[in-house]
Amino acid sequence: MIPDATLHRRLLTRDVSVLGEIYGDLGAPAYGLALKITGQPSLAQDAVQDAFLALWELPQAYDPSRGTFRTFLLSMVHHRAVDIVRREQRQSARVARVQHLAETVSADVAEEVTEASWATQRRAQVRRALAALPDHQRQVLELAYFRGYTQLRIAEEIGVPLGTVKTRTLAAMRRLRSELAADAPEAREETG
Repeated sequence: MIPDATLHRRLLTRDVSVLGEIYGDLGAPAYGLALKITGQPSLAQDAVQDAFLALWELPQAYDPSRGTFRTFLLSMVHHRAVDIVRREQRQSARVARVQHLAETVSADVAEEVTEASWATQRRAQVRRALAALPDHQRQVLELAYFRGYTQLRIAEEIGVPLGTVKTRTLAAMRRLRSELAADAPEAREETG
């Protein structure tokens, strides 16, 4: 094992061969530490490589008065490994959010399409059922539901007694209910 002062001096003078010697002495413990933190060989290798690269780029970061070179290097590996784990967790959380959003949007779009299709079919059924009504029954429903008239106003508008409007409205609603029930998909499946 090379003395700390010698390692540091050789790093400061950019002696490339010292990296191989450091790796020979501390590569296995550095990798073991990184693997313990990350739990994945490829991430552990990245942490060790990042630590050695940082050591080469900034050798003056080592301060002999604060501890041994071994402790300094393993501390760098530890910090790099923790950073990598946090980055992976953030990325996984981001991917999960995007997937959830995509699933939600997909479900929402599918639901909207289904609802729009059902509404279109139901409107067509209502139109057919209205068209099947006698004119005097259809007239009271159109004035009530499409123009918002009260039964009293309908009676005044078409010139019939209020009781007649009520009777026509009730008869029209019963007939519509019957027509729509017969035209419903469940009813068609049972008869078909």
